[in-house]
Amino acid sequence: MRVFSLITLACLSACTWHDSRKPQPLPDPPEILVTGAPVGSIVFIDGVQAGQTTTANHQTQILSVAPGIHKLEIHYGDRVVYREDTEARPGERSLEIVKSGSSP
Repeated sequence: MRVFSLITLACLSACTWHDSRKPQPLPDPPEILVTGAPVGSIVFIDGVQAGQTTTANHQTQILSVAPGIHKLEIHYGDRVVYREDTEARPGERSLEIVKSGSSP
């Protein structure tokens, strides 16, 4: 009886170990939603152009980024009209509303 119990426990623990090694699904990459940028401006993340030129008022741009803290900048011509640090967490969307620089 004791041997049977030990074999049963060994089998159950092996099944548990096997299941715990299955790859876990990765969370969706974080996204930053930028809205309110002035028409004709360009969105930059960490000094790199990340969006298209804004063509309409209140156009929202959705930008996939790596997890972490990022520097968001809105460039209008050769000027930076908005700058903000934002944190992006895995599987989350953060909304950045540009409140300044809306009229170049």
